Amino acid sequence: MDLIKEKNFGTPEVKSDKTVSLTVDGFEITVPEGTSVMRAASEAGIEIPRLCATDMVQSFGSCRLCLVEIDGRRGTPSSCTTPVSPGMVVHTQTDRLKKLRRSVMELYISDHPLDCLTCAANGDCELQDMAGAVGLRDVRFGQKGANHVFARESDGSDNFRWMPKDESNPYFTYDPSKCIVCSRCVRACEEVQGTFALTIEGRGFDSRVSPGMHESFLGSECVSCGACVQACPTGTLQEKSIIEIGQPEHSVVTTCAYCGVGCSFKAEMRGEELVRMVPYKAGEANRGHSCVKGRFAYGYANHGDRILNPMIREKTSDPWREVSWEEALTHMANEFRRLQYQYGRESIGVITSSRCTNEETYLVQKLARAVFGNNNTDTCARVCHSPTGYGLGQTFGTSAGTQNFDSVEHSDVVLVIGANPTDGHPVFGARLKKRLRAGAKLIVIDPRRIDLVRSPHIEAAHHLALRPGTNVAVLTSLAHVIVTEKLYDEAFIRARCDWDEFQDWADFVADPAHSPEEVAKLSGVPAEEIRAAARLFATGGNGAIYYGLGVTEHSQGSTAVMAIANLAMATGNIGRPGVGVNPLRGQNNVQGSCDMGSFPHELPGYRHVSIDAVRETFEAVWGVTLDKEPGLRINNMLDAAVDGSFKGIYIQGEDILQSDPDTHHVAAGLAAMECVVVHDLFLNETANHAHVFLPGSTFLEKDGTFTNAERRINRVRKVMSPKAGYADWEVTQLVANAMGANWSYSHPSEIMAEIAATTPGFANVTYEMLDERGSVQWPCNDAAPEGTPVMHVDGFVRGKGKFIRTEYVATDERTGPRFPLLLTTGRILSQYNVGAQTRRTENGVWHDEDRLEINPIDAEMRGVKDGDWVRIASRSGETSLRALITDRVAAGVVYTTFHHPSTQANVVTTDYSDWATNCPEYKVTAVQISLSNGPSDWQVEYEEQARKARRITHTLDAAE
Repeated sequence: MDLIKEKNFGTPEVKSDKTVSLTVDGFEITVPEGTSVMRAASEAGIEIPRLCATDMVQSFGSCRLCLVEIDGRRGTPSSCTTPVSPGMVVHTQTDRLKKLRRSVMELYISDHPLDCLTCAANGDCELQDMAGAVGLRDVRFGQKGANHVFARESDGSDNFRWMPKDESNPYFTYDPSKCIVCSRCVRACEEVQGTFALTIEGRGFDSRVSPGMHESFLGSECVSCGACVQACPTGTLQEKSIIEIGQPEHSVVTTCAYCGVGCSFKAEMRGEELVRMVPYKAGEANRGHSCVKGRFAYGYANHGDRILNPMIREKTSDPWREVSWEEALTHMANEFRRLQYQYGRESIGVITSSRCTNEETYLVQKLARAVFGNNNTDTCARVCHSPTGYGLGQTFGTSAGTQNFDSVEHSDVVLVIGANPTDGHPVFGARLKKRLRAGAKLIVIDPRRIDLVRSPHIEAAHHLALRPGTNVAVLTSLAHVIVTEKLYDEAFIRARCDWDEFQDWADFVADPAHSPEEVAKLSGVPAEEIRAAARLFATGGNGAIYYGLGVTEHSQGSTAVMAIANLAMATGNIGRPGVGVNPLRGQNNVQGSCDMGSFPHELPGYRHVSIDAVRETFEAVWGVTLDKEPGLRINNMLDAAVDGSFKGIYIQGEDILQSDPDTHHVAAGLAAMECVVVHDLFLNETANHAHVFLPGSTFLEKDGTFTNAERRINRVRKVMSPKAGYADWEVTQLVANAMGANWSYSHPSEIMAEIAATTPGFANVTYEMLDERGSVQWPCNDAAPEGTPVMHVDGFVRGKGKFIRTEYVATDERTGPRFPLLLTTGRILSQYNVGAQTRRTENGVWHDEDRLEINPIDAEMRGVKDGDWVRIASRSGETSLRALITDRVAAGVVYTTFHHPSTQANVVTTDYSDWATNCPEYKVTAVQISLSNGPSDWQVEYEEQARKARRITHTLDAAE
């Protein structure tokens, strides 16, 4: 294995139907019109020296190293800013150019530390490389005059130009003395990330890079995406891991295990030690960009909290006892067999993980169906995006988003509803901001003022700050305007949809009860805002809809998804780049866990278990007879446990005690079971009630695939040995075989082959294809051998698109005198889901506790000041946390995150759920807020119970 070096062409690729031919150093080259001379030369294998140029940002022309001579032109223009022209003759190496470049390099070196041998960037420094490329052998200009290198002048006085190294950021350092002011970091922050946190302060020789208004990196608006570090050509911005470990010696391309964007990274290694993660430019989901989590927050893989040996205990009040794998598996199998003998075949089940690979998820649902003999399998994907599967399945015929992420570059109007891309899906959020800066219009529908509503150089055309729970009413009202003002695309509807169904739907939405004036009374959104947003979306060109859990996690989540699909079909925004319906999946493999048959009523590929032909396909491959009755969902399992009929569960990579609603009910269900098996990296909150713990493996320790929010199947590649001895798929195979199965997979590629053989959308997917192509978007089969970047191009999967009436039905969760406020929940950039991974990294410097956002009006009425401890109580329970007073939320609405178990935000959420899928209604909870003296009695008791539940009697070395 070697270190993967991706070529830097100097300037971005230009797309054009026209081509231009020119000659560079005697070679004729043909490139797209608008290409820079630098890139044209680079594509032909001729490298022009450069320092300020990189193909991740637009050309700048400041370093003066990339000078060239062009026949018929005076002077020496910079090749990065000079576009090619027909018949142009370019010379990149002449005596004149060599002399100029060496002089420029001398000036750079004269104000740069000469500590190359001890510099962390040694071996990966473009300044070093360019000094060699231009043949620099001597520096005529000394460093004794004005400089930024030394803290003191030659006479011993302070050098006012020198600045100390900024080490405030936990992941990288900024050493101003090494800065050549190329502006690559500033431009990356602006053009790639869109945060505008960096600037060049001063003028001339006094110029330097500054975070914000001469702030530290940690204290500035920097979001630590790493784009500046990646862009820096010297050791000025340097990962601390490189400083501590040294330069990597080989790299492996893999896929991030955080959100549903599915970024590709190069894991750069020294032996089995991970040195750094570098975003992979060839990754089609992220195009070389990253966020703070994917780029830097991998330290949890080596955290001291990781459990590396299997453990068992008789009672949850006992300490854990470390045992061998054989003993743990035998104990688990004996217990599960006993439970099924004593209580029946349906008394045990599984929960699959949206953080594990497709192959691992496939095996866990297979374990339930083929080994346990029932369909008791569920996943956290159901408690977040199951309404997407139902709603899009009903309207379009397939349970997934329609576009790839590149599609947003062609959008003219973007509607974001119930999603916060800059925090939850930051790499896509950065691409969206870039498109908005280029002129696209934005409509935001969200109770909270997310960053996209207003941030540097972007502002939403409309922010519909609706009351939580009124999504369906507002979406139907948008449709009312489109229909009554005849803004719909009749030609598209007649060609692609059922016209009679459209007319029925149009009659429904045209009812005056759905007018903006009436809906304003329910939603709190001014009628004119609804009308203006509807007109913009219908007439503004390519219209794309992106949505998240703020749509699905409602009692009418499925209805809202269908309302979104109705809008897209009515305006003809389906089946081409720049449009579509795009669910932003919360975790790295939410899409994949759904695809792999994790639901109790569906086998892989979204096919119902009651269909004989479908069962026969799997029975032939698995060699068993399958149950045709749907199994239990998670909430049904918990109910049945409390009732005494459900007794055992195998949970892979999920923490239902922290993530699922109504924490008290979840705890009661787990406590009623006789054998709870948790398979995870850490003793999570659910493990407090477990009897068997099986140590898991991180994404760095396994092979497999993830499927991201755009249906892209990406390879996950093992870069180090599993610290606990086995990858997760191997553990599930051991569990199955301990229960009497005879599975014999030797590699996840064999599991994928089985998936392809049984699941039509994956029919042509192989590891060989993925290794060759990088990734593919399903469906990938004989009908679409190259995959499907955009769905429903010539027709819907179901045939004709189906318009469905979307009657607004208010949630049963109502405010009143006791609980007058509405609580909604979400995520923050630096943390992820229940925080099991990110809380065990340095990301805690940005968010070390969950805070309750409360409007100044509501705070003043209750005597609450910023930072005060407040009690939040609902009909389900109560907890305490500190207040954050902000006008991001409207009066009557409060908001918090759920990343920290010390808060246990879900202790206050209810058991109301979506009518079609039982997806919990996390986003609407009636609450009251009052001052508190600190954590509640319940929180104190819970913390003590958790402490006792995590006691371990150590008897083995790791991974015995």
